[in-house]
Amino acid sequence: MKVGKKTYTAEKLSITLPPELAKMVRDKVKSGTYSSNSEVIREALRLLQTQETFQAEKLAALKEKVERSIKSGGLSIDAEDVFDGLEKRISHLVK
Repeated sequence: MKVGKKTYTAEKLSITLPPELAKMVRDKVKSGTYSSNSEVIREALRLLQTQETFQAEKLAALKEKVERSIKSGGLSIDAEDVFDGLEKRISHLVK
């Protein structure tokens, strides 16, 4: 498969989508926003990958701040409470 100036190998997959997502994919193609169903799915997966990377980076930065605060004798907040709260916020964003 060729995208722009780069050539990629591709693997064919068969997926099953709920009717509302299948309609969304078809509508994107029909509107001309994307040229194929596969292009819509690829873009969606790239966005998911970007979101997951962003969330992982935010969590790593926050963990680093918490560790620095602990080492410097900053405010004392139970780390488990902090991470439980973060996990709830992240899981809410992913849904």
